[in-house]
Amino acid sequence: MKKYLAEFLGTYALVFAGTGAIVIDQESHGSITHMGIAICFGLVVMGMIYAFGEISGAHLNPAVSVAFMAAGKFPIREVAPYIVSQLSGAVAASFTLKMLFPLNNLLGTTLPAGTETQSLVLEFILTFFLVLVILNVARGSKEQGMFAGLAIGGFVALEAMFAGPICGASMNPARSFAPAIVSGHTEHLWIYLTATTAGALSAVPFWRLLKV
Repeated sequence: MKKYLAEFLGTYALVFAGTGAIVIDQESHGSITHMGIAICFGLVVMGMIYAFGEISGAHLNPAVSVAFMAAGKFPIREVAPYIVSQLSGAVAASFTLKMLFPLNNLLGTTLPAGTETQSLVLEFILTFFLVLVILNVARGSKEQGMFAGLAIGGFVALEAMFAGPICGASMNPARSFAPAIVSGHTEHLWIYLTATTAGALSAVPFWRLLKV
């Protein structure tokens, strides 16, 4: 239960701080800026990895848990409880933001700025490289060590910084699921569930090839 609680709290923090930065940027007329939002996502991921990496591995992301399972680094029986914990934490964070900012229409929902195809391809590639980084810096199913949090958090910030304006740079089904469900804007949710999961799974065979 400690692992599941850590995943709940870590994903709560990720969605609360990350999508919260988007909401507050809108409410404050751009005071945080796009770069600031990207940095917020990177910093909260880094902080949660250092906080919970030793407990649960700080996956914070259903796509990461599925990829660890496919890579043989994570027991299949743990995947469903991890995903439930992650989605629950994310939804709780979005409800908190809804309570704090009831007039905000989107609550940080990831939506394509261009075509659906652009966002589908971008999310696939972004998640592919993020998971490839995670698989190479993680020990077992745990994201821990002196530089793991810095590498993963920095990479999240990098990808959010350059791709966020077009696709939202979700890279995480839980991050997209929660604000979409709570705000009611589920029209493009399928992109962020399928592309991220497919990108994560596609990274596994390349990781296997590179580590041999």
